[in-house]
Amino acid sequence: MDAIEQSIARLAVLIDADNAQPGLIAPLLAEVAKYGTAHVKRAYGDWTGAGLRGWKEQLLAQSIQPMQQFAYTTGKNATDAALIIDAMDLLYTNRFDGFCIVSSDSDFTRLASRIRESGLTVYGFGERKTPQSFVAACDKFVYTDNLSYDDPVAPAEATVVKPRTPTRSGQLKSDTALVTLLRDTVEATSGDDGWAHLAAVGQLLTKRQPDFDSRTYGYAKLTDLVTATTLFEVDRRLPGGGKPAVVYIRDQRRPTPERAS
Repeated sequence: MDAIEQSIARLAVLIDADNAQPGLIAPLLAEVAKYGTAHVKRAYGDWTGAGLRGWKEQLLAQSIQPMQQFAYTTGKNATDAALIIDAMDLLYTNRFDGFCIVSSDSDFTRLASRIRESGLTVYGFGERKTPQSFVAACDKFVYTDNLSYDDPVAPAEATVVKPRTPTRSGQLKSDTALVTLLRDTVEATSGDDGWAHLAAVGQLLTKRQPDFDSRTYGYAKLTDLVTATTLFEVDRRLPGGGKPAVVYIRDQRRPTPERAS
C-alpha cells in the first residue's frame, strides 16, 4: 500500500481500555493517521468502575465512543469478548480497509489473523509485554512506548513518554540481530548494483518483522537509523520536477560498482 492509498484507507480503531493508558491516546491516534482515516473509534470497558476514571477527558477530546461492558463474571474478560464481537460485525460490513487493535492482550491473536484472512490490514498497538503471537498476527505492530510526547497539561494519571535516547553507532553494530535483518533486507530489495530503494527496504522490514520500528533505537526515521549504523552508504537522489529526494542505501561491504558516465 503506497502513501496515497494509506492516507485514504478507512480504518476502525478498537481500544481495549483495560489494557491501554488514556494519556497515550492522542499520540496513538496521530500514529493511526499515518495509515489512514479512523472512521470508527471505540473504547471498551466497564465505565461504571473507578479503574477507567482517567479516560473521560480523552474520550471527549478525541471523539471516541465508549462501549460499556459489565464484568458479569469474576475472572472472565467480558471486554475482550465485546471487542471481538464488534470487530467481526464491522468486518462483515465490508466498509473498512483495515483495523487498529489497541491492546497488549494475546486474546486478540485469532481476531487479527481472521481479519487478515479477509484481506484487510491489521495494525496492533501495545506495550512491550505484548505476546509475540499477537505481534506476529498483525501486519504492523507499534509499541506504545515509541509514541513519544510531553504534554504539560496532561492529567495526573496520564502516562507521559519521553523520546528515547538514540542508540550509539557501536551498540547498533554489535546488535547482531539488527545488523543481519538490515543487511538481508537490503540485499533482498537491491538491484544488480547493490542499491536498494529505502521505501522498499522499509516495507519488507515490516513484512518480515511486524514490530520493527526505528524509534525503538531512538531514531525517528529509518534513514537516521541506517545512517547511524555506519554500515551502509546513503544516496539521496533528486528525480527532478520539484519532487522530493529519493533515498537509496547500499551495504558498504559491496564492491563499488562502475558508474555509467
